[in-house]
Amino acid sequence: MDRALVIGASGGIGAALAAALEGHGAEVVRLSRARDGLDLRDPGSVERVMAGIEGTFDAVLVATGVLAPEGRGPEKAMVAVEAATMAEVMQVNAIGPALILRHMARLLPRKGRSVLAVLSARVGSIGDNRLGGWHSYRASKAALNQIVRGAAIELARTHREAVVASLHPGTVATPFTAAYTPAHDKLEPGEAARRLLSVLERLTPEETGRFWDHEGREVPW
Repeated sequence: MDRALVIGASGGIGAALAAALEGHGAEVVRLSRARDGLDLRDPGSVERVMAGIEGTFDAVLVATGVLAPEGRGPEKAMVAVEAATMAEVMQVNAIGPALILRHMARLLPRKGRSVLAVLSARVGSIGDNRLGGWHSYRASKAALNQIVRGAAIELARTHREAVVASLHPGTVATPFTAAYTPAHDKLEPGEAARRLLSVLERLTPEETGRFWDHEGREVPW
């Protein structure tokens, strides 16, 4: 990967991905809300920032997302679902990334291998949902996966060597997961980034439009 665009580069995983790519000699363009005003809640800001990006990239990594609005947590039961909360989570996790992906046809080269990876989450898998709860977050990530799948189908028509993937990074030790204690150890951001980049290096155009975890195992939709 010689030239990469990392969107969400101020977050724990996004920053680690950018640093890892730079460590391998890549030129990295970083975008974030903190530095560039890229607010996925505001379609106008997404269009403004993305329209200002020029050239092509052999890797685009979208590392954005929200677990719940500030001051709130994931719903433990359906009775806790609220329209405004669900709308905000959907905006950040699904609609915002869809607006970013609108620009991929011009930002990825038409010839040669390229990679478009979007951070999703295993809890967005409908087939793997055995616990319920977290309704807004689960639904938003399931929607994101569908968007990524559709983008992969479209890009394959014009960018034949492009690899498009949804990625589950594992539970990573960042502020995003600070209040969440998993049954297994959390990954450090640098280790999660190393694993994700290793997975992307192995994927082929024949595997585009699928959902993978940080160990290279396919996750059911």
